[in-house]
Amino acid sequence: MPVTIFEVEPSVVVQKKTKGTDGYDALQLGYGRVKAKRVSKPLQGHMQKAGKGLFRVLKEFPVFGDYEIGSEISVEIFATGDFVDVTAISKGKGFAGVVKRHGFAGGRASHGSMFHRAPGSIGASSEPSRVWKGQRFPGHMGAEQCTVQNLTVVAIKADRNLMIVKGAVPGVRNAVVVISKARKKEKKG
Repeated sequence: MPVTIFEVEPSVVVQKKTKGTDGYDALQLGYGRVKAKRVSKPLQGHMQKAGKGLFRVLKEFPVFGDYEIGSEISVEIFATGDFVDVTAISKGKGFAGVVKRHGFAGGRASHGSMFHRAPGSIGASSEPSRVWKGQRFPGHMGAEQCTVQNLTVVAIKADRNLMIVKGAVPGVRNAVVVISKARKKEKKG
């Protein structure tokens, strides 16, 4: 079975946003401890309220439990058999043509057609006298935020902060990913 193994360091609640003060309810979590020289002074002051160190990543999540500032959220909030959504920045592929980027078929490779991997026609003639917005062209591919949904949690190793998920996830090795409970599925069985 193809799996992906995550090291899920405990996240710390840095700020608790409420409807009264911020207009919405959310928890701001800090992840990835860093030295003070890696964090700006204003952010250092913001993170010191939690009293758990300084963090490389701050992310907000809708309120999903009763947590106070400074409390830690570990991999134990997930269980074997849960479905999760994994969000990350996908691998960058650089500049790509339409065949690779959009799956165009291209043309014949023989008889001097000179139409092998080109995009072909890009628009109409006198009406509308321009190229439609959203037309698929060559360009930068990858390096975008994407989410893979409904992955099954195969195992949780809480003593080593490991989570094993069935399937592939976006992003490069050692990338920071956001793991959340699946929005479209419930726990198995």
